[in-house]
This record gives sequence, structure tokens and C-alpha cells, in this order.
Amino acid sequence: MTKQQKISAKIKQKALELGFISCGFSKVEFLEKEAVYLENWLKKDYNGKMSYMSNHFDKRLNPALLVDGAKSVISVLLNYYPNKDLFKDKGLKISKYAYGTDYHFVLKHKLKDLLKFIISEVGDVNARVFTDSAPVMDKVWAEKSGLGWQGKNGMLISKQKGSFFFVGEIILDVELEYDNPTENHCGTCTKCIDACPTNAITKANVIDGSKCISYLTIELKDEIIPKAYQNKMEGWIYGCDICQDVCPWNRFSKPHSIPEFNPHPELSNTEWTELTEEIFREIFKNSAVKRTKYKGLKRNISFVKQT
Repeated sequence: MTKQQKISAKIKQKALELGFISCGFSKVEFLEKEAVYLENWLKKDYNGKMSYMSNHFDKRLNPALLVDGAKSVISVLLNYYPNKDLFKDKGLKISKYAYGTDYHFVLKHKLKDLLKFIISEVGDVNARVFTDSAPVMDKVWAEKSGLGWQGKNGMLISKQKGSFFFVGEIILDVELEYDNPTENHCGTCTKCIDACPTNAITKANVIDGSKCISYLTIELKDEIIPKAYQNKMEGWIYGCDICQDVCPWNRFSKPHSIPEFNPHPELSNTEWTELTEEIFREIFKNSAVKRTKYKGLKRNISFVKQT
């Protein structure tokens, strides 16, 4: 076994010990195919009012511009699938990923622990951890690392684990034993396309983000949601799980074992129409739901209740 193979095996083992459900490696390179895709996606305004998606265009396509001397991308998956769908039979719903502590904190902490381990094994390295808060095409690198494929709904999907997981990366200047991409196993299935109430999935792997319920309830900061989406929200007031819930591969999803992702004990008992700012701060003080702020969540509740 070569030196690269040994350290690669150790990193994957440590990743599992830290609670990640998968870990894979890909070689840093310029994302030529994705450059064309991203340019066309932006030209069609599929990013809606997410103006930040057009920032740092070159950095999104070349990790070497984010980390000097970058050679490898370590991609990891962290499961968040809950023991129970808290809002399955309720009129107002929030996405499963937001039940517990904001994933940015949890994922970053675990990635930093993994990086500390790498440093202990190979010495000082030039590296950065990424948790969906920087211009990195995380699903592309996870796909290249063999952790899954990007489905027709734009989600990374694993045959063994479904798609209810977070994706994170470490970009570093260390050569590793690289993994091979897996095949796309969506086939002729169109369940996610058929189920999307706002027609946000325009065709295979092309998502009109400006129509997505997650965009409308989280990213869109306007005082009102466009009337065109009345009667189409299907109860979602923060995020949306429709395309994942109908995906056949998610029959393989298993409940997570991350304590931080367990829901606040009062989450499922919340009377949304009577939500006060004090209750909002208590239940969502460590949650990703804080992104909408109290005013934004009340806007969403009001809009959905009108439909």
C-alpha cells in the first residue's frame, strides 16, 4: 500500500468515526463543463434574487483560487434524516433539515476535527473547510468523489443512503488516492418533476431556483411572496422536502445519530398562527430557520394560510 493509499484510508476511517456517513476524494481541476452550465443558468435568471450566485464565478469553478496549491477535495456527507416526520399530517410544515441545530455549525465543527486529524498524520497543510457558505460547487465535487449523483431534482443522491444529508468539503494541498464517480441511477423516473407544485424542475438537472419553494420561503426577502404561487405551497413555510419525499431512493434513508439534529421538544407543538417573536427566538435560537427572521417566517405563514 502506497503512502497516499494509507493516509486516504485513515482519513476515511476517521470521517466515519466523526459521524459522517460517507467520505470520498477527488482531484482539484477546473470545472470546464460546469462553467458552461453555470453561465447559462445565471443568464436565464434561475438564481432569482440570489445575486450572490453570480459572485466569485471563477472561484466556484477552480478550488485552486480558494486554497493556494490545492490538490485534493475531500467530500463528506452528514445524515440529517429524522426519526419522525414531525409535520407529515400537519397543515404547516418546515423542512427536515431545519429540525435541529443549524447544520453550518455542526458540519464545520466536524470538518475542523477531521482536518486536525489530517494535520496530525501528515504535518502542516494548506487547507480550508467549506460548509455551503463559500463559492464551492459542493455537489459536483461529491459526485466526482463517488458519493452519489445529481438527480433530476438537483439533489445529490446515493443508492445506499438516499439524499437527506448535508455535503461539506476540505480543500487541501495534499495528494490523495482519488475515487471514481458513480453512475446516474435516476433512469426514466420523473417522480420529483411530477410532484413539484411550482414546476421548479424544468428538465433533468436544471432547476429554476426562482420557482423553488425553498427559495420563496428562505432566500426571497421581499415583503410578499408573488401571488402566482398561491395555492402551490402545499403547506411549506420554511424550505420544502417534496422532491426528496417522493424520490424512490430515499426508501433507503435511515435516521441520523447526530444529537445536535434532534428537534427542539416544542417544535412539533408550535401553533404557527400564534407564533410570537419570543417563542420564535426560543425554538429557533440555534436553528437554520433564523435565516428568515421572525418577520420572514410570519410572512410565509400568512401567505400559506391564505391559500
